[in-house]
Amino acid sequence: MSSKKPNNTVTKYEKSGSTDLSNRAFTIPNIICLIRILLITPFVEFFLDKEYLWAAIVIIASGLSDCFDGFIARKFNQESELGKILDPLADKLTLLAVGVCLCLIEPFFLPVVIILVAKDLLMLIGSSRVIKKGVIVPKSKWYGKVGTVMFYVTVTFIVFIEVLQTIENPPFYIDPETGKIISMIMLCLTAAMMIFAFIMYSITYRDIMNKLDATEESSASITE
Repeated sequence: MSSKKPNNTVTKYEKSGSTDLSNRAFTIPNIICLIRILLITPFVEFFLDKEYLWAAIVIIASGLSDCFDGFIARKFNQESELGKILDPLADKLTLLAVGVCLCLIEPFFLPVVIILVAKDLLMLIGSSRVIKKGVIVPKSKWYGKVGTVMFYVTVTFIVFIEVLQTIENPPFYIDPETGKIISMIMLCLTAAMMIFAFIMYSITYRDIMNKLDATEESSASITE
């Protein structure tokens, strides 16, 4: 029989079903997340109808609500396991819908959308592996939130440029070429932040899996 002691370092991560997180479904943050998902439809409709101003209003409202739901969950102790699923789901669906719509008017947005989809798919794979081990997916980190905010700011700017082109006498004028250059710079910075966030999340998931595997191996050694 081996005398190795189990590695308990994995206890820094929350075990599903053994935390004090609320399992309530109808919390204010969860309702906000559902509203954000529902806002995707009017955004796409406004965008396809070239009602860019209303599309911008919808996406700004969605972005602001994204900032508040996490704060409300923490401030009023309304965090839930369902919320940990709904929040990133609302983010990913919204970002994907916005990215695809923008590709219709600005093809140069396509590389960022590809990076976004690849990042989310790989993170989904990592999250599913963690969940299968019975561990709750870690909360969103600052770099993930910063990447999301940068995406929304870039989208808002690009849509704003489109809105200016539809106004007969705009309050001020931005040359379309200048606007495209600024948009490209913002897109590059956003893509870089997304790649950085993906790398950091990958390290986090790898750390979790390594510690879980080490714990399982130590437990197996004790029972031999």
